[in-house]
Amino acid sequence: MFQPETYAVALSFMVITMLCWGSWANTIKLCPNYRFQLFYWDYVVGLIAGALLWGSTLGSMGLSGRPFWQDIQHADTSHILFAAIGGVVFNVANLLLVAAIEIAGLAVAFPIGIGLALVVGAISSYVLSPNGNPILLFSGIALVVAAIVFDAIAYRLRETEHRAASRRGVVISLIAGLLMGSFYPFVSRSMTGVNAPGPYAVTLFFALGVALCAIPFNYLLMRRPLDRNTPATMSAYWSAKGMWHVWGVLGGIIWCTGAVLNFVASRAHIVGPAVSYSIGQGATMISAAWGVFIWREFADAPRRSRTFLIWMFVFFLCGLSAIALAPILAK
Repeated sequence: MFQPETYAVALSFMVITMLCWGSWANTIKLCPNYRFQLFYWDYVVGLIAGALLWGSTLGSMGLSGRPFWQDIQHADTSHILFAAIGGVVFNVANLLLVAAIEIAGLAVAFPIGIGLALVVGAISSYVLSPNGNPILLFSGIALVVAAIVFDAIAYRLRETEHRAASRRGVVISLIAGLLMGSFYPFVSRSMTGVNAPGPYAVTLFFALGVALCAIPFNYLLMRRPLDRNTPATMSAYWSAKGMWHVWGVLGGIIWCTGAVLNFVASRAHIVGPAVSYSIGQGATMISAAWGVFIWREFADAPRRSRTFLIWMFVFFLCGLSAIALAPILAK
């Protein structure tokens, strides 16, 4: 399997992760009036397809470790379970995040949910595998927390109506963030230890965990939607436009591409899971930019709201820069 040997290559993988994780949700926006619970079935198919695609290509190249298919056969039950549990936790978090996007929009749900996930995931991952300069790493995390606060203020100033729905969107984003920050240590643990599978095989086990959890949990959200809409039905899924199914599968492939590259980068000796996860969650910046500049979610917001958004971007950029320098300036 392919494994980066320099920090420059590993950093490029993490930057691509940031772009993929911050952009996949745009595929939801390209399916207007399509319930996210129905969209999610295609998204899960895309996750599995992406894992197989990258495992059969990058995962079968290079001289590091075992090739993808051999690695799958060699994996033991404990490592598979850790990866699958990570997928289950991620699935619940991701469904809540998508619900929050429906309620609050990209520019809000991602910065709050994924920003909080960055804090939780980075700290827990660092405890398990302390790589990088801790001062730079945790200073960067502190700056991200400040960015989250600025985004929350901007959101509150933007909302002059529907306060109950606004609060609900923020609360769901926070819960999603706590769970989203908890899945990565399971994934990291699944790649640790004697004869542990590599990141490409782990991604497939992770995707299968997502699929197994999605069947009951997504069905529950179909019956009891968090956005207080009418229940969704499978008949609406089968009658949906063909292109909407394509966008759903593509969304899953895009997210999975980011996951594969992030898991691979985390195994580079100089990087470690805490730094890899933290830079990948710079996706918040990308998603916020989509929401603000392309989807115009703050077009009618007051001037003070836009000012806080500017500070959010500044603090996120400073925080992510500090985190990126942590491996280079490690003590």
